[in-house]
Amino acid sequence: MKNDIMIGYLKKELIYFCTALMFFTRIPIPFQLPYSSEIMNRSQKYYSWTGLIVGGIYALTFFLFQFVFGNPIAVIFAIIAGVLLTGAFHEDGFTDVCDAFGGGYGKEKILSIMKDSRIGAYGTVGISLLLLLKFVVLVQIADHNIYLVLFAMILANTASRFMAVTTVYTHQYVRDTADSKAKPVADKALSVFALIMGGTAVLIPFLFFPAWKFLLVLPLAYAAKMGLAAYFKKHIGGYTGDCLGAIQQVSELTIYLGILIVWSFI
Repeated sequence: MKNDIMIGYLKKELIYFCTALMFFTRIPIPFQLPYSSEIMNRSQKYYSWTGLIVGGIYALTFFLFQFVFGNPIAVIFAIIAGVLLTGAFHEDGFTDVCDAFGGGYGKEKILSIMKDSRIGAYGTVGISLLLLLKFVVLVQIADHNIYLVLFAMILANTASRFMAVTTVYTHQYVRDTADSKAKPVADKALSVFALIMGGTAVLIPFLFFPAWKFLLVLPLAYAAKMGLAAYFKKHIGGYTGDCLGAIQQVSELTIYLGILIVWSFI
């Protein structure tokens, strides 16, 4: 009886994990997944765990290519691998946010621009500068220490997704969930335990690179998340799915910058 209960529990958790993996990546799931709003909401606990997988592939790509091409080209291939793996899901959200808040005035106009699939000047410039900053910072970290950049890639991809999920708990959703990328995270029904479980993934990279001083970058990322969330709240009253994508991207970059600062000065 206890075994049946345990097996049932593990099956449910596997479904939640695979749902998160399917939503955030293009990794194929070898079996049919059931769908419900409850499953989508409960999969939130695994969003940071999908980041752990993305970050691992990111780091592995860099590690393999740096033997052949050196650090700068290897970083570019790592970024390409991340974009292909996720379908530029978060980058698309960041781009839409740049266009909407750069070219829109007032809540309705901003939300209207975010729904537009076309990319404008603000989005093009914004995503170009973001990717350029990622490239330069990662190359600098790699020049300091190869193992540090592997750690940075895994930690940043994991923690940044956790930062985006925490926004669901700290701020209000502002668009009809029937038409949004944030539909699976629009319900705040998850327990504190589930939030803690998501945060646990953030600590796993430290098991392989036990330099605990780099925990200092997490408050920096959270501050960046709160700053962006406050900005969104001021202008549109809360967050949208695109806003979560922007928070993930900015948090990821903030962690890279924070690691470079901590390595250089602490």
